Amino acid sequence: MFAVPPNTVAAPADLTIAHPVRIARELAADRGSWTHLLRYDPDQRWSGLITRTASYEAWLLSWLPGQRTDLHDHGGATGAFTVVTGTLTERVVQRGGNEVLHPLVAGQSRVFGPDYVHQVHNNGPDPAVSIHVYRPTRARMTLYTNDPVTGLSQE
Repeated sequence: MFAVPPNTVAAPADLTIAHPVRIARELAADRGSWTHLLRYDPDQRWSGLITRTASYEAWLLSWLPGQRTDLHDHGGATGAFTVVTGTLTERVVQRGGNEVLHPLVAGQSRVFGPDYVHQVHNNGPDPAVSIHVYRPTRARMTLYTNDPVTGLSQE
């Protein structure tokens, strides 16, 4: 029989070490923690801070049809986002310029690591809401362009 000492196992509720997808999904399920923050901006996607701890921060984003991010990375941060309502499309661009589209519906999540370059877009007919978790915290984003001939480059 193999026994693991209790002090070496993380408690399931310990969000300081939980995976960013788990944090995003738990926050998505706890609508009371963020519905009072929710806003929609007719000119650009809207974002509001849900929570910030020493180890992560979580943001609520709203997207009206047609709204999108620029092509960007998150610096050295890792993280995830979960679609709460509506649909979003993630466009991932690899260093060589290859692109992959990931259509997402409510309940689906995507994970990103350092130097992951992507763009998120609401190309659906309805508003969308998503929760984004950054670890350790949201870093400065670098913007990119993807040229079909030269590939990915920083702006």
